Amino acid sequence: MVIAFVLMGLILVATPWVYNKLGLTPAKANPPVKSAVETSAPGTNGDAVKPLPTAQAETPATGDAVPVSAPSATTEAASESTWNLDTTLYHLVFSNRGAVVKSWTLKNVKDNDGKPLELVNKKGDEKAGFPFTYEFRGQQPTTDLNKALWVAHPNGDGTAIEYDFSDGKTTAKKVFAFQPDGYMVQFADEVKLGSSGLPHLVQWRGGFGDMAVNSANTHQQTVYFDSEKKKLSQEAAKSAKNGPVRADGMFSFAGIQDQYFTAVFLPPPNTPLQTTTFDDIVSSTYDNSDQPYPGVAVGGEARNQLGLYVGPKEVNALHKVNPKLEDLIDWGFFGIIAKPLFLVLQWMTTGFVHNYGWAIILLTVAINIVMFPLKLANLKSMRKMQMLQPELNKINEKYKGISMSDPRAAQKQADTMALYKQHGVNPMGGCIPMLIQLPFLWAFYKVLSVTFEMRNASWLWVGDLSQPEHYAIRMLPIVMIATSFLMQKMTPMTGGDPNQQKIMQFMPLMWGFFFWSASSGLVLYWLTSNLAQIGQQWFFNKTASPVTVITTLQQKKITSSKDGRKRT
Repeated sequence: MVIAFVLMGLILVATPWVYNKLGLTPAKANPPVKSAVETSAPGTNGDAVKPLPTAQAETPATGDAVPVSAPSATTEAASESTWNLDTTLYHLVFSNRGAVVKSWTLKNVKDNDGKPLELVNKKGDEKAGFPFTYEFRGQQPTTDLNKALWVAHPNGDGTAIEYDFSDGKTTAKKVFAFQPDGYMVQFADEVKLGSSGLPHLVQWRGGFGDMAVNSANTHQQTVYFDSEKKKLSQEAAKSAKNGPVRADGMFSFAGIQDQYFTAVFLPPPNTPLQTTTFDDIVSSTYDNSDQPYPGVAVGGEARNQLGLYVGPKEVNALHKVNPKLEDLIDWGFFGIIAKPLFLVLQWMTTGFVHNYGWAIILLTVAINIVMFPLKLANLKSMRKMQMLQPELNKINEKYKGISMSDPRAAQKQADTMALYKQHGVNPMGGCIPMLIQLPFLWAFYKVLSVTFEMRNASWLWVGDLSQPEHYAIRMLPIVMIATSFLMQKMTPMTGGDPNQQKIMQFMPLMWGFFFWSASSGLVLYWLTSNLAQIGQQWFFNKTASPVTVITTLQQKKITSSKDGRKRT
C-alpha cells in the first residue's frame, strides 16, 4: 500500500514536470502515403471544400459591391494598410504587407486579464513572420511575397477579404471567407510564375495560442492526422532544432495546437498535403526571453483550397466539423475511462447542476457508491487482520531486531503468510480499492488538463478548477489533509510491521505535498472521495459485529456444560 501511495504521488508530481521540461514526445515524420483521405474536409456536414466565389470590392463612394477585375500587369498597393474583420466569434486584423493576419482574437474566450484571447504571438511573429506568409520549397517567386504590398478587396458584408499582387511576372491571390457565427474559415490562394503554377505552403510561425500559461512553448506542437494509419502525429519545436522537418502524405488535417486551442487546415478529399515544422526561437508578450516555439507550413499546391478551423478544442465543436478532429484532445493512457468520465461530467453540468465543481462532487460520490461492495469486503478483511494483531505481534517479537538481509527475514515473512492463510485473510485486500482508484485519478487528471470546457471553470471560491488555487493558503489541500487523517484514525491498522505503521501515519502529509500544486478539480475529487469513504467507514464501524468477525477467523472448540463433550 505504501508503494501504491508513493507511485500515485509521483504520477501527480512528475508528469507535469516532465511535460513542462521536455514537451510531448515528437512523432517521426511519415513518408508520403498513397491512400485516399477518408474524411471530407471543411464543411460541417462533411462536404468537400467548394470553390470560393471571387470576393467583391467595396466602392468607398457608394458602398456598392463591384466585381474584382483580374490582376493587371502590375498590382501593388502604394502603402501599408490594415483591415479589421469581425464575426460573432472572431476579431481579426489583416495587413496588406504580405497579405497576413496580424491579430486573431476569440471574442468569447478570455485570457488571464479578462480580455479576448489573442492566438497570434505578435512579438514572436515580428521575427518569424505572421500567419499566412508563404514557404516555397522549390522555385522562388520573382518578388518576396511575404514583404510585398498586396491590394485588399474586402467584400460588402464584411465576411470575406481578397488580396491580389502582381509584379508583372509573379501573380498571387489570397481569399479568406468566414462564417458569421462559426469557427470554420474557407481559405484559397494561388501563385503563378508567368503562366505556370508555383507550388507553395501557407505558414503559421512563431507559436500559437494562449501565451500566458507557464512554459507556453512546451504546450505547443504541430499536428497532422495520417488517414491511412488513422494516427495523429505531433511535432514539438525541438524536433526541428537541426532544421525544418517535413511530413507529406494524405492527411485529413494538419496545423498547430496548444493545450486548449488549435488552428488546423482541412484539405478536400483525395488531396495530398505537405507540412513543414519549424523551430522558431522567439519571445512573447509574457516571456521576454527567447524560447523555441513551433511553427508550421501547410499546403503544397500552386492553388491551395483549404478549410480552416481556428478555435478551442471543444469536443462538440470539433466533432461538428470533422469527427477525426476529436483526436486533437489527448485523453491519455486511460482514455477509455477519461473520455466517458468527461462526457458524464458535461451531461451533469449541462442538464442538472450547471457547474463543473458540483458535477465532480456528484460523480465522485456515485463512483464511491458503485465501489462500496468492494470497499465493504475490504473493510471486513481489514477487521479480520486487526483481530490477528496479537498473533502478528508475537511473530514480530520473535524476529525482533533482524535486518532485511538476514535469512531469518524470509522465515518471518513465511510465518506471517501462513497465519494469514490459516485464517483466510488476504493481506493485499487493502490495496485493491486503492489500485482501482488509480485509473480514475489519472482520468480526472487528464480531463482537467486537456479539456477546454474545464478551462476557467469556477466553483465557490475556486476561480479555475483546472489550476491550483490562486491563494497563498490553499483550502482544498488543507481540508483534504484533515480528512485523510480522520479517515486513517477511523480505519483499523492492519500492518504487522511497526515501521510500516509509522510510515502510514505520515501518508496524509505526503498526499498534501503531492496535491498542493495539483489542479483544484483533482483535489476536489480526492477530498470528496475521502468524505465518501469516511461515511462508509463510519457505517461499517457502527453496523459490523465484532463477534461475527471473530467467528469467521477460526474454528473454536466449545465444551458443552451438559455432557462434557467437545464440539467444534
